[in-house]
Amino acid sequence: MHSGCRMALSRGLRCCQRVFSWVPVVIISSVVLWSYYAYVWELCLVTVENALEKAVYLLVFHIVFLLFIWTYWKAIFTPPKEPTKKFLLPYAEKERYDSEERPEVQRQILAEFAKKLPVYTRTGSGAIRFCDRCQVVKPDRCHHCSVCGMCVLKMDHHCPWVNNCIGFSNYKFFLLFLAYAMLYCAYIAATVFQYFLLYWTAELPNNRAKFHVLFLLFVSLMFFISLMFLFGYHCWLVGLNRTTLGVRHRTVPCMCGTVPPQGGHCRLWGHT
Repeated sequence: MHSGCRMALSRGLRCCQRVFSWVPVVIISSVVLWSYYAYVWELCLVTVENALEKAVYLLVFHIVFLLFIWTYWKAIFTPPKEPTKKFLLPYAEKERYDSEERPEVQRQILAEFAKKLPVYTRTGSGAIRFCDRCQVVKPDRCHHCSVCGMCVLKMDHHCPWVNNCIGFSNYKFFLLFLAYAMLYCAYIAATVFQYFLLYWTAELPNNRAKFHVLFLLFVSLMFFISLMFLFGYHCWLVGLNRTTLGVRHRTVPCMCGTVPPQGGHCRLWGHT
């Protein structure tokens, strides 16, 4: 009975964790929806009087907005890519591995199995990188995500703002999301600025639109500055063929016997 209660409590906690993990996504979505309303209705339809200016603002805004929303959607709902079945430890090898108590023999079992696999990176002690929870030999740059409960190929990090692991399958969409989010914020700030000055100097009357226009500028600039640093950091990582985990974790020896640069790849063979 006690074990049943513990299982029910564990399932309840996991369910709560899954629900609360969507809170950052809901926050970002709420801010984006408000910015859409404030820009389209309060700025373009209420504040801007020139018909041509209004049409150009709305056209360009919706193009940038759709690109931003599409990449955000893809970054959220593109599932992380797991290692293929060939990295999964066979049943017979798993039985040997689990029944063996000597660590050096376990390392030998994994080493024999990994001979057939394109795996080069080793742990600090020179052993094969193996995930006990997923029962797979980890490919290079593969890491286990405790939030997703799975091993993720070329894992960069788990991003709470998209509630997803950023890795091999969706890193492109994550970078595009950052780029289009920057463009979205920059476009809003550039087109709102002149009306911000008009409201600030009281050349336009005080009304409900004034509040939205003022906050549009402040919020867009705040997000633009934050995204600029984040996007620049990831561009730097891409240029050096690194990942966030590769920079944070210490470098381990490679199969070829050389030690690659911090977070980089082997100078001799080019692998990580």
